[in-house]
Amino acid sequence: MKKLGRLLTAMVTPFKENGEVDYEQARKLALALLDSGSEGLVVAATTGEAPTLSWEEELNLFKEVKSVVGNRGTIVAYTGSNSTKEAVENTEKAEKIGVDACLSVVPYYNKPNQEGIYQHFKAIAESTSLPVIMYNIPSRVVINMEPETIARLSKIDNIIGVKEASGNMEHVAKTINNSREGFLIWSGNDNDTFLIMALGGYGVIGVTTHLVGKQYKKMMDLILSGKIAEAAAIHRNLVPLVNAMFSVPSPAPIKYALNSLGFRVGKPRLPLVEVDKTAAAKIEEILKNYKMDLKV
Repeated sequence: MKKLGRLLTAMVTPFKENGEVDYEQARKLALALLDSGSEGLVVAATTGEAPTLSWEEELNLFKEVKSVVGNRGTIVAYTGSNSTKEAVENTEKAEKIGVDACLSVVPYYNKPNQEGIYQHFKAIAESTSLPVIMYNIPSRVVINMEPETIARLSKIDNIIGVKEASGNMEHVAKTINNSREGFLIWSGNDNDTFLIMALGGYGVIGVTTHLVGKQYKKMMDLILSGKIAEAAAIHRNLVPLVNAMFSVPSPAPIKYALNSLGFRVGKPRLPLVEVDKTAAAKIEEILKNYKMDLKV
């Protein structure tokens, strides 16, 4: 199975002035991210504004990004839904496009119990030969996928890992202890990357990595080399930047930062809105304190 990479960026979806997807800018951004530390890209997920993209737009994004990335990096397609049938169908379509893996979220809004969550991911995994990364983010979907459920799902061969955004390190520790050997945990919160990797997690699916991917990569390499104090110093330095990128609902801040740096990605789609003047001024002040890895 192809290694997907420890440092994956959840790529924003660029929009034109008229609100349509800017596929040309998406291709340019994908290459720029690979040049600035990312080993792979998660396309059309939460940061990519999946809730307001049509499935046709998402599938087109998978095709367009794949067309320029080639073998330079990996492409993880977001194919999640709170409808198991819909998640299965779009995972099958993404596989035909030739992506490297899929990311699928715990079903939101309809609030299944743990057995329902298990059956949901089992059905997706059985529908595809792609590696499947589950996405646990209780702050958005209301329910938590418990460590016992993750461990049970880890026994399915092509469910290779979880993007973990619960923010609960006890949960992470239990997941690592109870899941099968080789099961991977990517941090789903940028500020949890250091902690999760120190516990034995694998990497990060990041947002701030749009800007400082090489710095995240260095921090992660230091952790893997056992140089915890040096890695912790990088982590502490990045915390204010991460906080700024989540100061209002994401991806508005990261889109503002990219636009401010000269990499045009447009504004978010409604119901998300651009950052206001007060938030923009605070983000600008924070950005001045960092050297950006992204080349514009």
